Amino acid sequence: MKILLIEDEPKTLQSLRQGLEENGFEVDIAYDGVIGKHLARKNQYQIIVTDIIMPGINGLELCKQLREEGVTTPILMLTAMGSIQEKLMGFDAGADDYLVKPFDFLELLARIKVLSKRNLIPLPNNSNILSYSNLEMNLDAHLVTRGGNKIDLTAREFALLEYLLRNQGKVISKADIAEKVWDSRFEMGTNVIEVFMTMLRKKVDKNYDTKLIHTQYGVGYVLKVEE
Repeated sequence: MKILLIEDEPKTLQSLRQGLEENGFEVDIAYDGVIGKHLARKNQYQIIVTDIIMPGINGLELCKQLREEGVTTPILMLTAMGSIQEKLMGFDAGADDYLVKPFDFLELLARIKVLSKRNLIPLPNNSNILSYSNLEMNLDAHLVTRGGNKIDLTAREFALLEYLLRNQGKVISKADIAEKVWDSRFEMGTNVIEVFMTMLRKKVDKNYDTKLIHTQYGVGYVLKVEE
């Protein structure tokens, strides 16, 4: 697996690079956002791991610019900024995951493994199109549209919406989502799922009178058209 690691602190960068390479990863490095953006556009990576506060282009702006240019590579942000507002900013910019410093290197490896899974949800049949109401997902093209309008999703948002589409009309719990969309070892003591649901709603429902993603308070979430 090839990873792009963007970090402006040399000791941290070299330590992480060494650890990743010792675990079998091929690692390209960048000391700032400008070089990181150039590498992300030039090469194909399975994962991008980036700091937020760094020279040139900060991690939030880097993530936003890459998403606007159509780069869908999963992005994991490493940062000392750990408030929920700061996490929301990261997810809103297009990040797929967020790891607050200081962190255990084994947790970083686990997060990378989760993000690297391309088939997070097993296919029950050979269909490459999932649809509900005027929402459609093309699994082969990794394309989501609603009413013919393209919806840009991060890898994690795509997996989350896919799980909702495969269980349309069924209320699914946070525990189900944690197991099926996230690795079961993922620490779900935070409100990460709520944050991602909020981001997904903004993209899927915000500009439409008919809302499709609903919260069943105390139970979970459901994809349905309210009658």
